[in-house]
Amino acid sequence: MKIAWIGTGIMGKSMAAHLLSAGHMLTVFSRTKEKASDLLARGARWVGSPKEASVEAEIVCSMVGYPADVEEVFLGTNGALHGMRPKTLYIDFTTSSPGLAMKIFEEAVKKNIAALDAPVSGGDTGARAARLSIMVGGELSAFERALPLFGRLGKTIVHQGGPGSGQHAKMVNQIMIAGTMMGMCEGLLYAKKTGLNPENVFSSVNAGVAASWSLANLYPRILKGDFAPGFYVEHFVKDLRIALDEAGKMKLVLPGLALAEKLYARLKSGGEGRLGTQALIMELERMNA
Repeated sequence: MKIAWIGTGIMGKSMAAHLLSAGHMLTVFSRTKEKASDLLARGARWVGSPKEASVEAEIVCSMVGYPADVEEVFLGTNGALHGMRPKTLYIDFTTSSPGLAMKIFEEAVKKNIAALDAPVSGGDTGARAARLSIMVGGELSAFERALPLFGRLGKTIVHQGGPGSGQHAKMVNQIMIAGTMMGMCEGLLYAKKTGLNPENVFSSVNAGVAASWSLANLYPRILKGDFAPGFYVEHFVKDLRIALDEAGKMKLVLPGLALAEKLYARLKSGGEGRLGTQALIMELERMNA
């Protein structure tokens, strides 16, 4: 199958690589060609714009950073929409706004193009292992058409409903992660303050009801002083702000989410936005210094 892939960041590059391994013909666009070098060495073809990447594609996929990036790569002057043919399929894996997902769907329909919003969860490790959770919004017929591709990238693939539903489901995911990260980092600070061995504490709590993906994967990184990004702080701030905006529209008061956004925003404003989300511990340590 001819697939266009737009965006080769931490997760996008691994996801695109799985499609190459499956034998698909991949045309790649990224703002920095060097980031696609591994894919190009394996046979992918690089082009100079999303529009050019999409001309011959049966499916166009994007995995970029921000809603503004999504809008540019699909609806912009050189966006994929202007290169795609009728009856092709667009899948956006970016965590973006539900409203933008609806806008993309509506614009795609005008050209007889199917569109799915399909944000993912699982971080860098899930992307590398093709074990992502994929939350999909859009028409059921388009979802069923995309299932073979989704199966190359993830293990949990759920159609959440109509356009924008995938993004709403991802907001639920990010709200829950924000609370989990707060609890994990505060628990670690408590353990250290009482003089407990944090590794021994990890062995106990990770085997009990406090167990979580964040605890299993990020707590050990914190103990090693490893703040390399599996998911950037600055992207998490973007996600939490989208969630707060959507909650506000529904008149939902979510104080835990608001506090997490405030603390992560401090990290970003302090020049630590390109660290991984486990860097929250650094902000909490400064508060307790």
